[in-house]
Amino acid sequence: MPIYEYEPDGPGCPKCQVRFEVFQSMNDPPLTECPECRQPVHRVFSPCAVTHGTRGTLSPKNLSKHGFTQYRKAGGGYYEKTCGEGPDVIKRGA
Repeated sequence: MPIYEYEPDGPGCPKCQVRFEVFQSMNDPPLTECPECRQPVHRVFSPCAVTHGTRGTLSPKNLSKHGFTQYRKAGGGYYEKTCGEGPDVIKRGA
């Protein structure tokens, strides 16, 4: 469930006088009042956290740890195993 941020339209109470977070379904309508003091509030846009890249995630050590097999292109239609179980070399089309 996403976390939505809200802030008061007026002075607010200790809960809402600064931004507060609420777990809500994406189908739920936005809150219109503070759950504690009933002051009017509005939803505030806040960007989501995004991770960039897959550094380390696709490393042979990490893949092997999770039971995957990885092959790297060796040229001429051949692929060499870098980690995991399976044949040491595979040939494309074979």
